[in-house]
Amino acid sequence: MTTTSPAATKAGGLRTGVQRFGTFLSGMIMPNIPALIAWGIITAFFIPVGWTPNDQLATLVGPIIHYLLPIIIAYTGGTIVYKTRGGVVAAIAVMGAIAGSDYLIAQVNATLPDDNQLGQIHMFIGAMIMAPLAAYTMKWLDSLWDGKIKSGFEMLVNMFSAGIWGFVMVVIGFYPVAWLVNGLMNVLSTAVNWLIETNLLPLTSILIEPAKVFFLNNAINHGVLTPLGTQQAAEDGKSILFLLEANPGPGVGLLLAFTLFGIGAARASAPGAAVIQFFGGIHEVYFPFALMKPVLILALIAGGMTGVTTNMLFGTGLIAPAAPGSIIAVLGQTFRTDYLGVILSVVLSAAVTFIISMLILRASRKKDLAKEDAFAAAVAQTEANKGKSSDALSGLAASAAGAAATGAGVTTDRRIENIVFACDAGMGSSAMGASVLRNKFKKAGVEGVTVTNQAIANLDGTADLVITQQQLTDRAQAQSPNSIHVSVDNFMNSPKYEEVVEMVREQRDSGA
Repeated sequence: MTTTSPAATKAGGLRTGVQRFGTFLSGMIMPNIPALIAWGIITAFFIPVGWTPNDQLATLVGPIIHYLLPIIIAYTGGTIVYKTRGGVVAAIAVMGAIAGSDYLIAQVNATLPDDNQLGQIHMFIGAMIMAPLAAYTMKWLDSLWDGKIKSGFEMLVNMFSAGIWGFVMVVIGFYPVAWLVNGLMNVLSTAVNWLIETNLLPLTSILIEPAKVFFLNNAINHGVLTPLGTQQAAEDGKSILFLLEANPGPGVGLLLAFTLFGIGAARASAPGAAVIQFFGGIHEVYFPFALMKPVLILALIAGGMTGVTTNMLFGTGLIAPAAPGSIIAVLGQTFRTDYLGVILSVVLSAAVTFIISMLILRASRKKDLAKEDAFAAAVAQTEANKGKSSDALSGLAASAAGAAATGAGVTTDRRIENIVFACDAGMGSSAMGASVLRNKFKKAGVEGVTVTNQAIANLDGTADLVITQQQLTDRAQAQSPNSIHVSVDNFMNSPKYEEVVEMVREQRDSGA
């Protein structure tokens, strides 16, 4: 095995920047998805067109979406930047954006007839702007007088400085930010409505499907689709926008194609990945399959467009975001009259992706087989020429198979006690990978190792070893430069796990 250097490589480029931006947005939205789901359930049951209309309980719908959700999103974003202090100032600040937006709309409505009144704009995007702005500036201000406050006055200064700066940020939220967000939401809503009216919404799959594969989807999903979809759901009871990215059909179609027509390790791991992707909602498990043959992204685009077209034809939508993107979550959030259209959109998108992927895989099968088996065949021929099997040659064949899948091996003189799986949100694929590795340590009888999962943005440099998917390793190295970093193709099943377990076992056996 070779040494994986703990030194960080400088992350850069547009892709990494968009990933980092999307991760921050995801960090604000994902922990609050339960609140969105709760709001969706309340909406589904109690609004006039719900399952069990209730005028009294329906009064919860407006305050939750207009006040509670933006405030907790802002608080979460502020805590990411500057812990509780940043969260409190961010929550104060977003109230300025909420009140400012309401004031602007009231001023406009005063000039419009009653049948043409504007509705409220919910400050999801305002929260995403105000949270980092308020928290970062509060953190900067605190740094100005850090260590300069006389003993006994620390609490006084801390309380009043946060209160005064919260007041300043409320005013900033009320005027420039509220104006900006109202204008931005109007532009985005107009653009989406135009795409729907002109039947061009399926074209969004040309952007969304490749973005998912390269881990750029969070910026689109949480930055645009979730705020706009929630706005639509508040007005119409449902939104098609929640289905643009969450539809599990294209991913499962690709994995089924690999199950039947793939080769080697990809074919062997595809069935398990399909179950996890479709029922568990962890879409990341199919990304490596698309990346190993990028032309397959065309199949994903075609499947995505099919799903969107089907939902447009049936007028279907979800009442709230489906997170994770599991068929269970999708059906759980489906509007009460829309099950047929939603199910068809998943089935048809999977079928289209499967058929196109099948054609691509079959057309390149001979070429792929040659690449897959060339080295193994050479080793077998060498053993035949030698007249007997060889441990060295067998090990060479095994190491070649591992290298083809994951790159170089892993070893280090550093004692490994704390292993962290890191992904964008720190919840889905990283949680699955951590569970797999914990089980491997348990079966191997290795103790004294902690295996956890978290978002890349939350890496604090204390991990001895960080495991990420290959597309995310640069960012993890920049966030935790002193850790050992291991890249894998697939969190579900990687030869790297065996190498890590063996390395830690050898350290324990040697007393390191």
